[in-house]
Amino acid sequence: MGRSPRGQDAYKYMKLGPKFKIARRLGSPIFEKTQTQKYQLSLSKKEESGKRFRRARSEYARQHNEKQKVRLTYGVTEKQFHNYVNKALGVKSEVGKPAELYQLLESRLDNAIYRLGLAPTRRAARQIVSHGHITVNDRKVNVPSLTLYEGDILGIRKGSETAGVFSGLVEKLKDRTIPSWLSFSLETRVGKVSGKPAFDQTSLELDFPSVFEFYSR
Repeated sequence: MGRSPRGQDAYKYMKLGPKFKIARRLGSPIFEKTQTQKYQLSLSKKEESGKRFRRARSEYARQHNEKQKVRLTYGVTEKQFHNYVNKALGVKSEVGKPAELYQLLESRLDNAIYRLGLAPTRRAARQIVSHGHITVNDRKVNVPSLTLYEGDILGIRKGSETAGVFSGLVEKLKDRTIPSWLSFSLETRVGKVSGKPAFDQTSLELDFPSVFEFYSR
């Protein structure tokens, strides 16, 4: 699987609309601003006022909803997401298609930067990468969707080490739980991809199998 040659990602042109409204429709607080008390209060009021008009959701609607949750959590466009699904479908694998899709999404550079704690959200991670603050194998990159592989080395570009986005990094990362497929040294500020993301549907809030049920219709 080759690396993307594109210098900029289509995510910049993806307009989401009101995040509270989207999160309520999906039934999941997938955005950082919806993981707040303010959102919970608005959700309670909305649920109370809409109880009389609630309808049973069809299986198709449920699957579409789960697909949207996954797509918007990782912040990719419909076209990008469809491409990832097609890649997962085209791979001969013993781990299964949902696991392949999960690994493709988790292996994006912006997601890895977020997982390492170098950015508070995936959206912030995409901006950090797009602005050229990150290196992969000692080369500056500005492609958030870049696919990472085992052995890849991630670093902060020398000219960006004092950038405001990385201030207080030691304090931010001291209690950070980094997934087992990544490692990071606070002393050198260098990260490494040490394996593949491990897929365990029982521990995830996102329903990856439903994504393939949706696309198999």
